[in-house]
Amino acid sequence: MLRFALAGNPNSGKTTLFNSLTGSTAQVGNWPGVTVDKKVGTYKTSKETVQVVDLPGIYSLSPYTPEEVVSRNFLIDEKPDCVINIIDATNLERNLYLTTQLLEIDVPVIIALNMMDAALELGEKIDIDAMMKIFQVPVVPISALKNEGLDTLMQKALIVARHSRHGWSVIEHSSLKQVFDQVHPLVESLPSIGSHTFHIVKFIEGDEMEKAMHPHIYQQVQEIESALPLDNFKGDFGGKVADARYNFITEHFSEIVRSNYNPHALTKSDKIDRILTNKWLGIPIFFLTMLLVFHIVFSHDFLFLSVFIPQNSFDIPIIGTDAINSPGVILSEAVTYICDLIGLGLSSILKTAPTWLNGLIVNGLWAGLSTVLGFIPLIIALFFFITLLEDSGYMSRAAFIMDRAFRRMGLSGRSFVPLLMSFGCAVPGIMATRTLESEKERRLTIMLTPFFSCSAKLQIWAAFGAFLYQGKHAGLVVFSIYILGILVSIIAALLLSKLSRNRNSSSPFIMELPAYHVPQAKNVGLHLWEKLKDYLHRAATIIAGSIVVIWFLSSFSFSFQMVDNIDYSMLGQIAKVINYIFYPLGWAQGSYGWMYTVASFTGLVAKEMVPATLGTFAGISEEALIGSLSLPAAFSFMAFNLLTVPCMASVSAARSELRSRRKFIETILFWIATSYIVSMIVYWVGTITILLPVLLIVLVLFFIWIFLPSKKDKRLVNQ
Repeated sequence: MLRFALAGNPNSGKTTLFNSLTGSTAQVGNWPGVTVDKKVGTYKTSKETVQVVDLPGIYSLSPYTPEEVVSRNFLIDEKPDCVINIIDATNLERNLYLTTQLLEIDVPVIIALNMMDAALELGEKIDIDAMMKIFQVPVVPISALKNEGLDTLMQKALIVARHSRHGWSVIEHSSLKQVFDQVHPLVESLPSIGSHTFHIVKFIEGDEMEKAMHPHIYQQVQEIESALPLDNFKGDFGGKVADARYNFITEHFSEIVRSNYNPHALTKSDKIDRILTNKWLGIPIFFLTMLLVFHIVFSHDFLFLSVFIPQNSFDIPIIGTDAINSPGVILSEAVTYICDLIGLGLSSILKTAPTWLNGLIVNGLWAGLSTVLGFIPLIIALFFFITLLEDSGYMSRAAFIMDRAFRRMGLSGRSFVPLLMSFGCAVPGIMATRTLESEKERRLTIMLTPFFSCSAKLQIWAAFGAFLYQGKHAGLVVFSIYILGILVSIIAALLLSKLSRNRNSSSPFIMELPAYHVPQAKNVGLHLWEKLKDYLHRAATIIAGSIVVIWFLSSFSFSFQMVDNIDYSMLGQIAKVINYIFYPLGWAQGSYGWMYTVASFTGLVAKEMVPATLGTFAGISEEALIGSLSLPAAFSFMAFNLLTVPCMASVSAARSELRSRRKFIETILFWIATSYIVSMIVYWVGTITILLPVLLIVLVLFFIWIFLPSKKDKRLVNQ
């Protein structure tokens, strides 16, 4: 079996190419020791079996980020049979910087010149033969988005993979050749080390990994560098190597590209960005876009058609009552209807079975699982639209337009990326903070990640949205919770930044904005399939097991006798003691209050457990639990579960990234305090409306205090 690696810059079309080559054979996991995505698939149209590994998008092979370390280690240690270097033809100069590094490794390389159709539209003509002559490897023009040239690429890659290749470096043709020649024998003396050219260049750069692995060689390299004439070799040798790479690219660029492109002419993306990234319109457009997405997914009154539909005119199961359900709700109602039919069938089959078995399967396991399964269409629908926005290039713009707002919070637009990832799952969002340069910004971003509602919490909002206001405004209910999380994160960030000793230390934000393009149906489908597989796996393992435990604890007393009244169960007795702590929050009050307390605690295992637990209780007690809450209490419960300690996987990720027990404990206490205070405010302001003006006055005073210059700031201004 052959193994090919795909390497390239972010936004070069690498993932699109991977999906086109591997299709549904792709498997997603993590590289050992890090949470960077590992994507492996099989190229099936070849006579030979080819394993394709999609390396993370990187700009270099220097060990500055986890993605770069992963890619470097794989290429050096695993020695793939061929490296396919994907290059964006519309950004050739920038992409070739990574190419000059890949060519230094002793592996066969082929360049896939992607987006050739877009380059031609810009008036650029690329001389493929000249490019092959300069870089001494095959070059194949392709369009991964349109599936053009992929067969030719793989046919040539199979040929290239059968021949060994020795790496070479552009610095051998630069002023650094003298250093290269002297370091060469030192590297050759190292036992069992390949890709000599690559390691020579890294020693000259002062690479941290080379320092750690071969300190004695690095010491000799430093002596060689210090003995060179200072006039020619002043400053950082890492910078000298980078200059040599760019000089080589610039020197030969005119031989490769003949351009009729007018740099002052606006592209289609530029024209769209004049509106979508406008200083004043950008953020409102983003929020309106997200509101539209939530409406299409969650609303029980699609496009507000109930305004034109007479009352009591129709009541159609799944479709709606006096209103048309949104597409997401229609699919969810259909799944729920099927689950209900299965539940009735199970009850009929187990009619003569022992009471405990009937209760376990029907009222316990199936009641909880059917609640979870009913949310699958909503989750898939939401991720469908989010994926469309990501693939089109719009989400990159969202990070850009948020930079200005984030800087006022002591963060940068760079923090928006991990926070945005947290809408899917807080774990990769927390892990992504390791790319932030500022320690303060990294810690603050981790503290805010749970406030950005993940897909698991979405099931809680969907469940409450189906009950509140008779489901008529479910989209607004869900949207309001997302907005609440964002507002709390803003207030918390402003407060923490104000109290911090190291204010205004956010790092500069530089981000590449890809061109807008129509999302590829295959990529969207594969992304949704990955999400669905992960969700079903969790439902079949963690959630199913937890539901059985909850059913047992809520169906049996401490004497292990099955009880008719859930209040006398083990869980009921324990929860009623703890429940008093949450009385000020509203949802813990009443005869069913303790059930919400239990659901919140089970959410520490996985947030999907919250609606599953309530579903199990509803099956046992034959009561609609959510319907028993007042409106303020319902929103208080949602606020608490949005802002409190996330699932254990996220807590573990935070512990790993914070690296300090004190900071970790402070973060846990911050999450608990924030969720308790905010949910209590939500309940009492909703219950006693006279408190609303008081809250508004407090918020106004808070923002005045935040933006009022401190004495320290005034001293800095005067200086």
